Amino acid sequence: MTAKTSAISTHGYINFQTAPDDYRHWRVEYDGDIAHVYMDVDENGGLVEGYELKLNSYDLAVDIELADIVQRMRFEHPEVRVVVMKSGKDNVFCAGANIRMLAASSHEHKVNFCKFTNETRNTYEVAGEDSNQHYVAAIRGACAGGGYELALACNTIYMTDDGSTSVALPEVPLLAVLPGTGGLTRLTDKRRIRRDLADVFCSVEEGVRGPRAEQWGLVDGVFKNSSFEQEVTQRVAAMAAEHTTEAEGANPPNGIILPTLKVVQHDSGNREYEHLSVELDRERKNATLTIKGPQTPALASTAELEETGAANWLLQLARELDDAILHLRFNELEAGIWLVKSAGDPNLVAAHEAFLLENAANHWLARETLHFWKRVLKRLDVSSRSLIALIEHGSCFAGCLAELLFAVDRSYMMMD
Repeated sequence: MTAKTSAISTHGYINFQTAPDDYRHWRVEYDGDIAHVYMDVDENGGLVEGYELKLNSYDLAVDIELADIVQRMRFEHPEVRVVVMKSGKDNVFCAGANIRMLAASSHEHKVNFCKFTNETRNTYEVAGEDSNQHYVAAIRGACAGGGYELALACNTIYMTDDGSTSVALPEVPLLAVLPGTGGLTRLTDKRRIRRDLADVFCSVEEGVRGPRAEQWGLVDGVFKNSSFEQEVTQRVAAMAAEHTTEAEGANPPNGIILPTLKVVQHDSGNREYEHLSVELDRERKNATLTIKGPQTPALASTAELEETGAANWLLQLARELDDAILHLRFNELEAGIWLVKSAGDPNLVAAHEAFLLENAANHWLARETLHFWKRVLKRLDVSSRSLIALIEHGSCFAGCLAELLFAVDRSYMMMD
């Protein structure tokens, strides 16, 4: 058995790249148009030493893997229509974020952790609308705090009625804090829970069980423990059939492989990707992200798009920029100003985007690449740094890159 890749790199940085063979906390099983995602947290697999991830509690290492699963589901398994999220442990679904981890973490890490966690939940929450992949939570055992927030981001929640399984948001009565990743917002705005019931629910530490949870709208279905698996299986199969079109049923799309990004990490802290560089000025406490425009013409056909796969310039750049944003957020806290530059031919950039836009309605990979860019821009937009774009001679802020000018705080253009 090979050793699992650590979430901490050799430079001491948190590493946001992972792959299925390196997962320590999740496992995924694919069955045609249905995927089963099991949360089975390794107690000793935390990001750092000093705490154990008991009762399927999670830290950043757990959520990095979940984010990778959700991303690969979009690109590597576009045939999947329903994703069932389950626990791989007995008597507990998920106990939420690990309390000892939170107690030992800096304020900055906690803020970034909650932000990243919620971005992951936002991603699979809209997967049904964006990618026709619908997430279902099948709850057996205690489901508390961040564990229930994990379920709330799913499109549908089913729960067993075994006398002990419950859903709860105990942060208010136990810790005197609000749920950190959208719990109350999703209760009231998404599930339309009555405000008075929401008030009661978040003040009762033991949570709500059985039929009452369904009556209050906290879950979508409650089934006897003896028939729980059968009931969920039937409903998931019907859901998959409902969301599979005739064309997809006959010819489900073939996914592409998302290889590990090639990153050169210098001792100075500077980073080099294929289409992006990150340069740190520690004295001035800023970071410069320079995007390199495409060197080749836009693709000519969807067949070429499939053949190019993850090496397509816009998709690879999106992956690199996403990784760079997370790296700077967590590992370079002193870099309070991010300068965004670009270099290349703006006409080529516009042509690459135009090809995706022309084919987005009829080809899943063109559509997914554009959706990914939307997620990256949102991540940049809420990164809590001073963001400045510098439009210099030779810049290529066109197409998707022009959107960067709207995501940053200020843009400055060089005069002729």
